[in-house]
Amino acid sequence: MIRTCLKGLLLVSLLLGSLASAQQLSIQITQGVDNPVPIAVVPFDWQGFGVLPESITDIMGNDLRNSGQFSPIPEQNMLSTPHEQSEVFFRDWRFLGADYLLVGRILRSDGSDLYQVQYELFDTRREARMVGEVISGSAAQLRDIAHQISDVVYEQVTGVRGAFSTKILYITSQRLDANRTNYQLNLSDADGARPQVLLESSEPIMSPSWSPDASRIAYVSFESTRPRIYIQNLSSGEREQITNFPGLNSSPVFSPDGNRMAMVLSKDGNPDIYVMDLRTRDLRKVTTHFAVDTEPSWAPDGRSILYTSEQGGANRPQVYQVTLDTGWTERVTFEGTYNSKPMLLPDGQNLVMIHRYDTRDEFHLAVQNLDRGTIRVLTETSLDESPTIAPNASMIMYASKAGGRGILNAVSIDGRVKYQLPVDAGDVREPAWSPFLD
Repeated sequence: MIRTCLKGLLLVSLLLGSLASAQQLSIQITQGVDNPVPIAVVPFDWQGFGVLPESITDIMGNDLRNSGQFSPIPEQNMLSTPHEQSEVFFRDWRFLGADYLLVGRILRSDGSDLYQVQYELFDTRREARMVGEVISGSAAQLRDIAHQISDVVYEQVTGVRGAFSTKILYITSQRLDANRTNYQLNLSDADGARPQVLLESSEPIMSPSWSPDASRIAYVSFESTRPRIYIQNLSSGEREQITNFPGLNSSPVFSPDGNRMAMVLSKDGNPDIYVMDLRTRDLRKVTTHFAVDTEPSWAPDGRSILYTSEQGGANRPQVYQVTLDTGWTERVTFEGTYNSKPMLLPDGQNLVMIHRYDTRDEFHLAVQNLDRGTIRVLTETSLDESPTIAPNASMIMYASKAGGRGILNAVSIDGRVKYQLPVDAGDVREPAWSPFLD
């Protein structure tokens, strides 16, 4: 089967050519699963002129290795380099301990700007072909094709949809001198590659978030010296300021259907949760407690909002949930002296949050099962904040501190896989993982 790939990625790729480069994040695995799946990713045969602009094999190998779930066989250990099923001798790969084998070739016809990438995945123990196809794309899309193949391999082996083709937003800040700091809102692949600057300012940028179709992003900018919420179209670059209220304008989050936005406003004196209808700009106040209410996030069904509040006592924030139809509010977390930044997993039963057991502890990323009330701490890093969940719910990315600098970390939902994404200079914080781009 031949198909043109990446229609969803065009939503974010149209703008990239004209944007300034950003500092690149690079994944550094700090912990993987005890027995990663051995896989052989054979260098794809290149049938064309010149040198390929991207090494598809290297990208796929890095994707699978960086997931912590796979252990690619080193190329120098391979006994042969097949490129299609007729060239595969399964006993050779079983001898090397490879449970799976990925082979392929890349073709480009004379006078054509399109590359055709053909691949096949095999189960070496069953001596069976699992999947194969031909994907076409331009030179600029070769990395996207590699991520897409990695997604297929990941899903075929683990049963979970891969998220290598997704994107992340993140904020970087770099101190230029005693009086100046440079802030950037950046967009990159999920592995940190191809970073681009979407917005640059001498004033802070905060709280990036994605629309559910990944066509728009929202964020808070202080470019007018006061916090205001903006929505930006990724394909056109067009920006729109949607709030200009006195006081705090913060924490914008799109609803699951993309038609509403939850936010925090203090226009009436106290920070409360509001919901704006993005079609009419009608505004509805959702919380009215005298305590500070902040950090809203939507339940997967869009019927309720979770948020952080100090209703239970000053300096002891906890997570609450308000049902939008009725206004019914209930406290969700009880264990620990600090629980904040709530985000529900797609199953609606497990809550990701920043947790501190008592005042002597660090702030750590944790997951609470809402049925049982049990809390599982996932991290041992310092000053964890701003969690964001991969669209396949396999990984959580978050910001923390290391060596006095802000860095990004990621941890699997079971706590077994961990990696870092630092930058060379400055601080990086507030990641936001995109939805699937299709």
